[in-house]
Amino acid sequence: MKKSTLLDFQSNATPLIQAFQRLPLSDVHFKRISELIYQRAGIVLADHKREMVYNRLVRRLRILNLDDFGRYLALLENTPGSAEWQAFINALTTNLTAFFREAHHFPLLAEQAKKRSGSFSVWCAAASTGEEPYSIAITLAEALGSGPGKFQVHATDIDTQVLEKAQGGIYRQEELRTLSPQQLQRFFMRGTGPHAGMVRVRSELSGTIQFAQLNLLANEWALPGPFDAIFCRNVMIYFDKETQEKILRRFVSLLKPGGLLFAGHSENFSQLSKDFYLRGQTVYGLSRDKK
Repeated sequence: MKKSTLLDFQSNATPLIQAFQRLPLSDVHFKRISELIYQRAGIVLADHKREMVYNRLVRRLRILNLDDFGRYLALLENTPGSAEWQAFINALTTNLTAFFREAHHFPLLAEQAKKRSGSFSVWCAAASTGEEPYSIAITLAEALGSGPGKFQVHATDIDTQVLEKAQGGIYRQEELRTLSPQQLQRFFMRGTGPHAGMVRVRSELSGTIQFAQLNLLANEWALPGPFDAIFCRNVMIYFDKETQEKILRRFVSLLKPGGLLFAGHSENFSQLSKDFYLRGQTVYGLSRDKK
């Protein structure tokens, strides 16, 4: 039997799809969507996420001119190498972030950086639209200076759309309300004319960050570790316990002796892994360093 292609789906779709009413999302289709996003990204979708799933994926159906979730799922499953898989993942990834979110972590990062020798390296495992890695870079530039080789931030995310925005480094000025006037002047350029109200990250700061797409479920991580610190904040909450434990085991070899692992406010890594112990508020060290 011939497999359907993206072209087949687009050419056979009803032209009235742009004006369709609410499409039914059956229990069977929601269950299959949940299975596929778990397989591809490790994300666990609870039943109460159903409306979110509908609202995000129905946009993809409209773009592809499809009139049924079953047809969309068939498109995905019949074309395993399709670019639509990345669009599917992007649509179902949550990207809540802000500059200096969970601010208590950044003074600890600065203190850690000042104690270490050599170039200080950090992995930000959920870069989202860039606010977190830029906050890390600002902290390190203030602590260590911004000369070449002082520090490097490796920022990854599974979502290619948010990474594109992160690399662009352009934000609304109101999004930087947690920064001081001195930080705004030193690390950002204000837009003028039609770009008034917008800011762009200065190249001196953006040059310290390397952005890359990475799926934490992948068998291989292309990372320049080990690192002095890893930020994996508000990511584990989307995974089940088995996936969380597996990822934490892989973090062990990616942390230098004395390195720190930063977690989100609702995450507890020491309960998940004996490899880590709590050193501060949602900050963890390697248990082997404690001995």
